[in-house]
Amino acid sequence: VQLQASGGGLVQPGGSLRLSCVASGSTFDTYAIGWFRQAPGKERDGVSCISSSTGDGTIYYADSVKGRFTISRSNAKNTAYLQMNNLKPDDTAVYYCATVGFCRKYGSEGFGSWGQGTLVTVSS
Repeated sequence: VQLQASGGGLVQPGGSLRLSCVASGSTFDTYAIGWFRQAPGKERDGVSCISSSTGDGTIYYADSVKGRFTISRSNAKNTAYLQMNNLKPDDTAVYYCATVGFCRKYGSEGFGSWGQGTLVTVSS
């Protein structure tokens, strides 16, 4: 499966963005999906993940985004979303989506295909 992330941009602190991750192929619903981000000079970190449609329904959020970000998926559209509200300058990063083996309570486990990143800049 190939993934393509989009929806990044420049937003002021407190603003919102919705990232999309579109997948090719007909088996999207069998994949757990993870969102990750990499800020300048830092390692790539897990932000959120959502189980596959055949999984146990687990959704994970990093502590830094809990209550502000919401992950969802539309299997009919082969798309996963990351709704980001109340954005902060610390959220500035390149955001990536990926298929993952499992979405666990502690984060993503196992990695498959990666999409290209989309840049989110939070600045006044």
